Amino acid sequence: MKSAIVKVAAAAAVVMLVGCTDLKPLQAQVDDLKAQVGRLSSDVAAAKSSADAASSAAQSASSTASGAQSTANQALAAAQASQSCCDATNEKIDRMFKRSISK
Repeated sequence: MKSAIVKVAAAAAVVMLVGCTDLKPLQAQVDDLKAQVGRLSSDVAAAKSSADAASSAAQSASSTASGAQSTANQALAAAQASQSCCDATNEKIDRMFKRSISK
């Protein structure tokens, strides 16, 4: 029975030694993955920065568009008031001509 335990222990030792030699390639892969994660983190940070800048530019454009719409509405109101005044003046002139012709 002791020889069986010795054989199992020897086999376990061999398996452990073989397993230890395979750790170096795994460690290299882990190091490579860590480097990739680091690069991806910086890429994500750059993408977030670009997205924030684009959002800020869009907000500024929206604000400018709102100001332009307000100015256009004011110009429309002024044009309508001017047209109303012009129509009233033309109507007065037409009435004056009709009176002078009817006399």
